[in-house]
Amino acid sequence: MFKPRILLQRISIFAVVLSCSTPTPAQEQPFNFELTPYGGYRVGGKFEETGGDLSIDLNDNGSYGFIFNARHSPVTQWEILYSRQETSADTSGLGLSDPTLDLSVEYLHAGGTYLWEGEHVRPYLAATLGGTHINVSTAGYDSDTFFSFSLGLGLQLRPTSRLGIRLEARGFGTLLDADTDLFCQIGPANNICAIRIEGTLMWQFEAFAGIVLRF
Repeated sequence: MFKPRILLQRISIFAVVLSCSTPTPAQEQPFNFELTPYGGYRVGGKFEETGGDLSIDLNDNGSYGFIFNARHSPVTQWEILYSRQETSADTSGLGLSDPTLDLSVEYLHAGGTYLWEGEHVRPYLAATLGGTHINVSTAGYDSDTFFSFSLGLGLQLRPTSRLGIRLEARGFGTLLDADTDLFCQIGPANNICAIRIEGTLMWQFEAFAGIVLRF
């Protein structure tokens, strides 16, 4: 004889067992690492002479790099960032033989991120410390490395568990010192410095998009 009450009881028991044996998304083992190659656009970068009116502005240009994250907790990550921009600077009227200098600006930083809760969209805040390497590729000029920091705000879009998209805007601050020969032309024919830099802060701002690979 068919007994609906007994059938409902058995279905309920089966549902409870199934829910206990099938892991929910919160119970699944999280991925511990993320690698994000990205491309973006960087603006800003001004070298000013302390106590004077001279300055050299870097031209806005594209940038690229990668970010490596390691899981620290459900809402925090350790972060390593590398970013590079190839650009130029107009030095016409400053007494140098080359009116345009080709150079690259590279950042290598370490820090962390804080992610707000979300299933497919997670806002986050990132902060890092490290170094800025500025290399003038025009012959006759030196390169130098300075202390720098960054602060970024962005979104992580997570359509799948392994792949995502990272959208971010980040500001970089570089502390310059007086011992740089970046814009000095030293040689048998010339010994000229366009400007003397003393303890100024150079700002650059970058917006980028990257593909997040989780493993």
